Amino acid sequence: LRTLVHEGYLRRDRGLFFLGDAAERLSSSGAQQKRRSTVTDTLARWRDAVGVPVYYAVYRDGEIGLIGVADTPASPAVEEWADFRETAHAHALGQCLLAQLDDAARREHLDRYPVRPVTPYTVRDAASLLRRLERVRETDVVIERQEYALGTVCAAIPLRVGAAAASVAVSLPVHQADRLLPTIQRLQAEMRCLLGSLALSISI
Repeated sequence: LRTLVHEGYLRRDRGLFFLGDAAERLSSSGAQQKRRSTVTDTLARWRDAVGVPVYYAVYRDGEIGLIGVADTPASPAVEEWADFRETAHAHALGQCLLAQLDDAARREHLDRYPVRPVTPYTVRDAASLLRRLERVRETDVVIERQEYALGTVCAAIPLRVGAAAASVAVSLPVHQADRLLPTIQRLQAEMRCLLGSLALSISI
């Protein structure tokens, strides 16, 4: 018991022992690992259901975080060749997340990460991007064609749990662009079945 108190796993108070900070950190770490495992399993299930790479991102504390990606060697994910946080204007996940923000938060993000060309197809300026985002309704699919990576098309759908803005997306080679909408519709159907398990991960 003395060793556990010394290491911080227990604390002693008037002859009684209570869980200490180190024990609480262990519990917190285990819960976080469980949430990450849930996200990984959920994305893998969705990937298998739709047959293309699936991505999951969250907007938290003014930053875009790519939480998870599920792909296969036969159908690889888009390589993150330009920082995802800095290029939200260029990819479907980022555009979908920005569309969920209020106008002030959106402009603040673009002040920190200005719109710049990533490919010849990227939106050219902040005004054009803001006009595009204003037309996106809360439930809209956001489609991006070769704006982040040449040869790739992506579609993202919003996911809001509580106050957090999140998005799930798929990608396909540009020559298979006609499969994009049917694939995202199939993903939406899968998401309705498993939304509860992914919702746990919002707090990661």
